[in-house]
Amino acid sequence: MDRSGRSLRHAVVVHLQDLATPAAVIDHDVLARNCRVMADRMTMLGVRLRPHVKTHKCVEIARLQVAGHDAGVTVSTFAEARAMAAGGIRDVTWAVPVPHPRIGEAVALHRALAATGGRLQLLVDHRATVEAIDAEAVRQDTVVPVFIKVDCGYARAGVDPNGAALTSLAIQIEASAGLALRGVLTHGGHSYDVAGREALLRVAGEERDAVVHAANRLRIASVACAEVSLGSTPTMAVAEDLRECTEARPGNYALFDVFQARIGSCALSDVALSVLVSVIGVYPERGQLLVDGGALAFSKDPGATHVLDGGFGVVRDLEGRDLPLKLVGLSQEHGKMKAVGDSGWLQGVELGTKLRVLPNHACLVTALHPELAVVRGQAVLDRWVPVRGW
Repeated sequence: MDRSGRSLRHAVVVHLQDLATPAAVIDHDVLARNCRVMADRMTMLGVRLRPHVKTHKCVEIARLQVAGHDAGVTVSTFAEARAMAAGGIRDVTWAVPVPHPRIGEAVALHRALAATGGRLQLLVDHRATVEAIDAEAVRQDTVVPVFIKVDCGYARAGVDPNGAALTSLAIQIEASAGLALRGVLTHGGHSYDVAGREALLRVAGEERDAVVHAANRLRIASVACAEVSLGSTPTMAVAEDLRECTEARPGNYALFDVFQARIGSCALSDVALSVLVSVIGVYPERGQLLVDGGALAFSKDPGATHVLDGGFGVVRDLEGRDLPLKLVGLSQEHGKMKAVGDSGWLQGVELGTKLRVLPNHACLVTALHPELAVVRGQAVLDRWVPVRGW
């Protein structure tokens, strides 16, 4: 059973050893534990959990994340929003400033969801976007809920929490006919640039302080601000004080990855995702193996190189034991592994040997694979299909 009470399907039951490679593999029990731990943590901190689904893009995992504390989900693409809605998750926040060419279909999806009590909430940080969504909402005879994106130090998107644009956008939204201001939203993405608990706590504090300050500025300006939304996996993994915040939006925590382990968000034992590969070349004389997983299986994300240059992942055997190998090079379909230390043991490695590699970046890996093999131990329980496209 998963946390929602559904029975896992057993239509396809094979051994991990029998999977064609490369294959993305999820340890179901580790996934379920990660979901439970973060849900309990957010409850303890007094905020609703609105998990981000971009890491896995799977309705099945999203259901695990929201079970028992359903505040809806967060998405990065319209394709994700549409898939979540089709899968019965009908409260969705698209946490990227909405691209103007997608406004019509975004408003239409919100209108369809609203007809049955759901919603698609959009993100804005420009006056022109507010005007465009308002016009389309009026045309489609609906009212679209929106958040103002606030920059808490990541410098990717969002308005300055101390700037004039924050209040002017809020007043513009309040004066519109087709929009309803839900509140303010931020993302501490610069947490990925640091490492260690103390540094992560500092960024978590910056994230919280910026978005709470923005909300209070709006209230001083007599603008209602019901929702104060924040969260990344690194900041929510360590945060100790989320007072005055209403919801958190971590996402990577469901699977975790080597990057998260390196910066201190989790332990390697919390990483639920691995890539199964087969050895297709053995070269003891130069201390190398060749495997059938390349850039299209792992991506070329180098990981947390500000902490450690560990190659493109952590190499293990099927039983989960670390091997003295480093995945040092990726071409499109091939990966080159180098022995760490003595390479004499490579003489006994047979062609076809299966290895599991914990990847640097789970989000990119799941986006590269057509399906995710769900395992318990080495038994394959199910195959889940991530949504594709934008």
